[in-house]
Amino acid sequence: MGEWFFNLSVAWMALIIFLATYLIAGSVDLVVTRLAVNEKRVKGFKAVSPGVLPPLGILFALLVGFIAVEVWGNFAKAKTAVETEASALRAVVLLAGVFPDEQRTSIYALVNRHIDEAVNKEWPEMAQQRATLAALPTALIEALHETLALKPADDSQRVAQSEMVKELHTALDARRQRIVISEFALGPVRWMGILLQGLCTLVAFAIVHSDNRLARAISLTLFATGIAMSVLLIAGYGRPFSGEISVGPELLKQVIASEVPFGG
Repeated sequence: MGEWFFNLSVAWMALIIFLATYLIAGSVDLVVTRLAVNEKRVKGFKAVSPGVLPPLGILFALLVGFIAVEVWGNFAKAKTAVETEASALRAVVLLAGVFPDEQRTSIYALVNRHIDEAVNKEWPEMAQQRATLAALPTALIEALHETLALKPADDSQRVAQSEMVKELHTALDARRQRIVISEFALGPVRWMGILLQGLCTLVAFAIVHSDNRLARAISLTLFATGIAMSVLLIAGYGRPFSGEISVGPELLKQVIASEVPFGG
């Protein structure tokens, strides 16, 4: 699916998916109806056992289930990575408060700069799946170097320095995780698997109920609705940092140290 599709609002995405699914179901109904006018074909259709429908439906459900677990798992990991990064940066800001004004202000400025770069540069790149680990978080690295270069004057500053180093390493690791997760996308083979299995099941419903127009219409409509909803849920959560349902940088923005200007 194209990049534009994953950046649509949920309403537009749902409209496109449901219309396309119902159009395909209607086409299946039309083709089977046209083929069923021949007596020989009607007998062939009637020979297809209704018992084929449950296995086909179960196979479709299993495919959707396996893919949905992976998609929602990645979405949850993305949220956790951002929460971890924000929590670690917040801890750095709080711990830096025990140091003199000049050192504290310098660390605040670097934390703010990192958040500024993450919000304005990395998030748009992650949304387009262009973010890579090749781009180093220079502000965080500088903050780590400055923290290591601090000369604690008492035990409280020594403990704070040690904890700040740990939290900065945690923030760096969380950033790496969110960038790696941002590269996740369902491959065309998986999409083809879901859609082809759904199409096969629609065809089976139409053939089994080829002699009963009302039953055929109800069956196709119900199963097409299930297919559309499954595709919508997977597509909506398929890219953790793209589209209306996505992980945003709001938590990072809340960490901005107020002692210095944003991005200072």
